Amino acid sequence: MEGKNVIYVGQKPVMSYCLAIMTALKGDVKEVSLMARGRAISKAVDVAEVVRNQFMKELAVKDITIGTETLDTEEGASRNISNIKIVLAKE
Repeated sequence: MEGKNVIYVGQKPVMSYCLAIMTALKGDVKEVSLMARGRAISKAVDVAEVVRNQFMKELAVKDITIGTETLDTEEGASRNISNIKIVLAKE
């Protein structure tokens, strides 16, 4: 499933990610994963809800995984960054 079925949410507008999901789900592909971390988490949730409620009503949330990554900064310290993975699947 990894590869083209994973969409990383960042700074682009919400509709860009919605289009990416709909494009990824064309054909016989049954599910796609949205991944985000930090401030992009709320945008990933928005994207999932917009696609489910406005464009593809047959999509369901299959799984949601949350976690924390530890990243080293340039100053030598470490920071904890939250992340989320939302798996959307066709019913």
